[in-house]
Amino acid sequence: MPRPAAKLKSAAKPSRAPQIATVRPLTGTVFITRQVHFNSAHRLHNPMKNQRWNEEKYSLCTNPHWHGHNYVLEVTVRGTPDPETGYILDLGELKRILHRTVADRCDHRNLNEEVPFLRGIIPSTENLVIAFWHQIAPHIPPPGALHCVRLFETPRNFAEFFGPERT
Repeated sequence: MPRPAAKLKSAAKPSRAPQIATVRPLTGTVFITRQVHFNSAHRLHNPMKNQRWNEEKYSLCTNPHWHGHNYVLEVTVRGTPDPETGYILDLGELKRILHRTVADRCDHRNLNEEVPFLRGIIPSTENLVIAFWHQIAPHIPPPGALHCVRLFETPRNFAEFFGPERT
């Protein structure tokens, strides 16, 4: 025969958890990183040189019918966490910035012909990270600052850029 259910007490006991009256901010430089993905076609080709020169320098990557990559863009922001939020920058906001400034503009596009901010640039991985830096940096709000843009062309080939040299 089943047991009768125990009766619940009507009065709740007061919580004994300590009440936090203040937040203790921590200081220090932190680096946060977000990855986004996009797929693009490109051709490595210097129009100032002849086809033979381009084939010697770029081999199969100068194919006049293009070739493509599944790019991984990795962006690192540095800063000191805000004492109220604990964030340098909300990673969801960083994702939105990366999509708006680079990924959505390059995804399923021909980098040589369809991306206005890349016009006239040989779209090597090295040039792409520099161009991407200039697209992203103005959109990183304080207290964060863009630290590094890293672009994986393949899992084994990537370039990274730490910003313009300061004189």
